[in-house]
Amino acid sequence: MTSANRRAGPAKTPVAEVSETLLPRLQAVRAQTLSLASGLSDADATAQSMPDASPAKWHLGHTTWFFEALVLQPGLPGYRVFDDRYAFLFNSYYESVGPRQPRPMRGLLTRPPLDDVVAYRRHVDTALDTLLNGGGADDDLLRTIELGLHHEQQHQELMLTDILHLFAQNPLKPAYRSPEPLATGAAAGSVGWIDFTGGIRRIGADRFDAAPYDGSGETFSFDCETPNHETLIHPFRLADRPVTNGDWMAFIEDGGYRDPLLWLSDGWATVQEEGWNAPLYWEDRDGDWWTMTLKGPQPVDRDAPVCHVSLYEADAYARWAGKRLPTEAEWEVAAADLAITGNMAASGRLRPAPAEDPSAPGLRQMFGDVWEWTASAYQPYRGFRATDGAGGEYNGKFMSGQNVLRGGSCATPPGHVRATYRNFFYPHQRWQFTGLRLADDGDAKPNGG
Repeated sequence: MTSANRRAGPAKTPVAEVSETLLPRLQAVRAQTLSLASGLSDADATAQSMPDASPAKWHLGHTTWFFEALVLQPGLPGYRVFDDRYAFLFNSYYESVGPRQPRPMRGLLTRPPLDDVVAYRRHVDTALDTLLNGGGADDDLLRTIELGLHHEQQHQELMLTDILHLFAQNPLKPAYRSPEPLATGAAAGSVGWIDFTGGIRRIGADRFDAAPYDGSGETFSFDCETPNHETLIHPFRLADRPVTNGDWMAFIEDGGYRDPLLWLSDGWATVQEEGWNAPLYWEDRDGDWWTMTLKGPQPVDRDAPVCHVSLYEADAYARWAGKRLPTEAEWEVAAADLAITGNMAASGRLRPAPAEDPSAPGLRQMFGDVWEWTASAYQPYRGFRATDGAGGEYNGKFMSGQNVLRGGSCATPPGHVRATYRNFFYPHQRWQFTGLRLADDGDAKPNGG
C-alpha cells in the first residue's frame, strides 16, 4: 500500500489496542498448527504423496517463512533471520520474493529435520511477540499479520488433507488420530427443496483495507472475495442438504461411472485414464463400501455427505439426478443470513457427519462437512483489485481453469469461513473434502428469498 493510500484510508484504532486483540489470536493459530503435527514422526512429516500435496514439515516451515519474510524482516528492526537457506526451501509461489524449491520436489527435503523446523517456528513466534508487544507495527504490517493468520488456517486444513492422502498410500493404512469406530447418525431422509426469488442481489465482501482495523479479524476478507457488488439472480431452488454417500451409491449402482452421456468431455477422459469407479479412498470389501479417513479405514456412512469427489464427478451426478450445480452467487445468496456453524475441525470428528436433525426445516450443513462445488469458474469479480505487494500473488494470479467451492469442511478451522469465502480447485482434484449440493431452476416462491 502506498503512503497516499494510507493517508486516504480509514481511521485507525491505536496500535497498542490492536496488538492486544491480535496477539492472542495469532498465538492460538500458531499453536494449533503445531498441535496438528503432534504424533507425526520425522518420516511422516517429510514424505510427499503427490505433487498436489505437501509434507507436513513443509507446511510448518512455509507458514513460518510467511511471517519472517513479509512481516519480521521488513517490520522488526534488528530481526535475525533463523537460517538464510530457509527462504528457498519454504517459499511457495511468491515470484516477487525469490526462487524456491519446486513444488513436486518438496518431499526431497529430508533436511532440515522436523525438530529444526519446530525450532524455526519458536524463533519466529518469539519475534512476533516482541513486535506486537512493542507496538512497533504500523497499520499495513498489522494487516499483513492478519492475512498471515488466515493463510496459516488454510494450511492447517491442507495439512490434514495431505496427511490423509499420504496415509492412504501406506499399505498399513495408519490412523492419524484415534481409530475408534465413528458412530453413525440419523437417516438423511429424502431431499427437500428451498425456493429463492430472483432479482438484483449483493454478493462479495468489502475490501479488508476499506474499514478501520481493530485486530478482531471481523472485517477480514481475502482480496478475491471483493468487491461487494450487485448481480442478477434468477429464481432457483436449492437442495436442503448435501448429496450423501447413500445417494452416491445409487449413482454408482446405476452405472454413473460407465455412462459417457453424463460426463463433460474432459471428465470422461479422466474417468477412463484414472479408472475412477467411486469417490477417492472408497474400496469395495465383499460388497460393502469402506473409505480411508483420518481415523483409519471406516465403513462408508450412507447418511453423511459424500466427499472426495471432483467437479467432473459432481457435474455428472447432477446431470444423472436431472439437476445442476448451483452458481456461487446462488450459494452465497442462500447462505447469507445463516449462522456459520457446523462440523468443522474443532469437532474432532475429521470426517463428514450426518445432519444432527435431518427433519429440521431450511438449509442444513451449508457450513462445514464438505466444500460444495459450484458451477462458477474462479474468475475476478468486476472491479477486483489484487492486494498491493507480495500479498497480491496470493489469489488473483490463480484465476484461470479452476472452479469455486463454498462452505468449508470437516477439516476447516472454526472462524475461518464466511458466506463470501471463495475456495477454488481444478476440476479433476478430489483429495480435499469436496462434495456437492444440487440446484434447480423453476418458479421460486418468496419464502426462501
